[in-house]
Amino acid sequence: MALADTSATLPGNWRPLRLATLVGLRWLAIVGQTAGVLFVQFGLNFPLPLTECLMLIGLSVLLNLWVIFRLGEGYRTTATVATVHLSFDLCQLAALLALTGGLQNPFSLLLLAPVSVSATTLPQRSTVILATLAIGLASLLSVYHMDLPWDPDARIVFDRVYVIGIWVSILCGTIFIAAYTNRVAHEARQLADALAATELALSRHEQLSALDGLAAAAAHELGTPLSTIALAAREIRDEVPEGPVREDIELIMSQAARCREILGKLRSLRDTPGDPFAAVPVSALLAEVIKPLEGGGKVISVRTGAGAGAEPVIRRNAGLLYGLGNLIDNAAQFAQRAVLVEASWDKQALTVTITDDGPGFPSDLITRLGEPYLTTRPRNADDGEPGGLGLGIFISKTLLERTGAKLSFENEAADGHAQVRLIWPRAAIEQA
Repeated sequence: MALADTSATLPGNWRPLRLATLVGLRWLAIVGQTAGVLFVQFGLNFPLPLTECLMLIGLSVLLNLWVIFRLGEGYRTTATVATVHLSFDLCQLAALLALTGGLQNPFSLLLLAPVSVSATTLPQRSTVILATLAIGLASLLSVYHMDLPWDPDARIVFDRVYVIGIWVSILCGTIFIAAYTNRVAHEARQLADALAATELALSRHEQLSALDGLAAAAAHELGTPLSTIALAAREIRDEVPEGPVREDIELIMSQAARCREILGKLRSLRDTPGDPFAAVPVSALLAEVIKPLEGGGKVISVRTGAGAGAEPVIRRNAGLLYGLGNLIDNAAQFAQRAVLVEASWDKQALTVTITDDGPGFPSDLITRLGEPYLTTRPRNADDGEPGGLGLGIFISKTLLERTGAKLSFENEAADGHAQVRLIWPRAAIEQA
């Protein structure tokens, strides 16, 4: 058994940023930079190249005004556009720091801000670009910069080792944010997308399960007027002599009979084993799950072991049916010839084991089974079978855990034979 996939289309690994977000962050930086420059110049009376600093800040103001009037704040940026905006912010800040002391300026720590924004919102490629740019700018600032604004009557000298220490701290901070923060945010987005896919799959399954009730209700409502039509047509036929009119009436009667047959089939749907509200023994439920999977060239068999107490009678629900069906279908896809589904129980628990005779779970991934987007199938398979998104086991595990099950994955033998074991507390599954 390998990792089953789903073919649903999911959002990408990043969320498109609204332009208003980038504009708002830039306005915040503009206000902070302006306040800082004016306070140093007029509050502390430390001389600095005020005109050049205000010109750099003015560039940010002009860019903000241009994008607002050109695109509008509701515009959703692409990853490339967002990367360009953050790169501009990084270069503008570096130029401002170059005029005010370089890395000796305590605000040099703000070089990490654009990298942090990228790590939490943009794809990994954009974060790598911005992190590389931040490290390059920090390296330039450690060498090329104007003096730190300070009291003209007091001379301040920073040891070279201290400046190198600041450069190393910014370097480490940039790498940490780019690697760790981006990884955490990426996994959070993956989990959110996978949970959304799970909810979508469950919702679709519940909608399909509800169709039988709607069909039965429609059949019931249509049955009475259809019987009236058939009865009236029969009475009219008995009073009409042989001829074209009688033939038309007989055609109406035959079509009414056909409609009644169709309604009978629809009405019978509610009495089939697919009724999600019926409580059935576990053996019957497993037989129901397996039935649609038969005929694929693999033998799927059910073995019910004798256990303590009566056989558990459980109430079906969409999540339970979908989750079990997905795991068994996954086993059938990767089995060589056969899949065995075993059920056993005692007074405390119900255990269902799914075993196939395939190559088994990959040893390097077996401890990670159940994580979203984990798959051994290539996204573009050469054999014509498309790769999936690696959500099959995740969806099954999520749905079955909601019913109280605990899942474990292992290989029954050294050469493979993947096995999935599900254990429910008996009281929980019988009350579900």
